[in-house]
Amino acid sequence: MSAQIKKRPKHLDLMKIKLPIPGVVSILHRVSGAILFLFFIPLLLLALGASLASPESFASLQAKFAHPLSKILLLGFAWAYLHHFCAGIRHLLMDMHKGIDLQSARLSAKIVMVVSLVLTLLIGIKLW
Repeated sequence: MSAQIKKRPKHLDLMKIKLPIPGVVSILHRVSGAILFLFFIPLLLLALGASLASPESFASLQAKFAHPLSKILLLGFAWAYLHHFCAGIRHLLMDMHKGIDLQSARLSAKIVMVVSLVLTLLIGIKLW
């Protein structure tokens, strides 16, 4: 008997691997969830506490969030939330065996990217 030897790479260069769009959306879903959990929720709770402390602290918080860098940060959090929400709906549908064939999965991944970016753009227009 002769054993078939497969040539496998010794290491993977992650920068050279090109993921398909469903893979990118899935990874961004995880990243956006981590961003929301680690940064957005604590910031939101701190802002809520500061806004309820006194009218002066509320005015101070309003002034901080009016700064352009704060608006960019909030826009990033808005994208993370919207992407996580849209991709979560996509994953729920796939868990119900809807859209799991390759063509549907690619289409739904593109829809998630477009919808989350358009909604973020609309929020950005409203924010400024």
